[in-house]
Parts: sequence; structure tokens; C-alpha cells
Amino acid sequence: MSFKSESDAKAYWKENLTLMVKLFVIWFVVSFGCGILLVDVLNQIQIGGYKLGFWFAQQGSIYTFVGLIFYYAKKMGELDRKYGVDDE
Repeated sequence: MSFKSESDAKAYWKENLTLMVKLFVIWFVVSFGCGILLVDVLNQIQIGGYKLGFWFAQQGSIYTFVGLIFYYAKKMGELDRKYGVDDE
């Protein structure tokens, strides 16, 4: 991976880190916030006979994490193409 300039490299990593921080915040809110902190509030809602807080603690955070992985891969592909460091 070679950048055209030092400023491109810094901009690339800044965008990469910004994206990662945003995704980590989403993951934290879903896994810790919805699965632990807000579980009592969410348990008042039921989906398919299961309390929503229980669902987030057991399944929702995992589904969210997998979705975030695919989203990160897509966005990084776009970022790589934007800075000309993709494999193609």
C-alpha cells in the first residue's frame, strides 16, 4: 500500500480511525447499553414471546457486531478506492 503523499496517508488513517470509533460506539451502545443498562426498560417490549432486553443480551449484540463487520468492510473498500490503495 503506497500513498501519493504523506497528507493522503494521514487523511486515510484519520478517516479509518473515525469510522472505527463510530462503529465501536454503536457496538458498545447495543451490547452494553441495550443488553445491560437498559434491559429493564427493553424487557417491557416482547418480540416473538421473548423480552427485548433478553434478546439484545443474547442475540442482538451478536447480529449487530456481524452487521458492523460487513459495513466496515464495505466502507474500507470505498476508502481504499478513494485514496488509490485498493488491490485492483
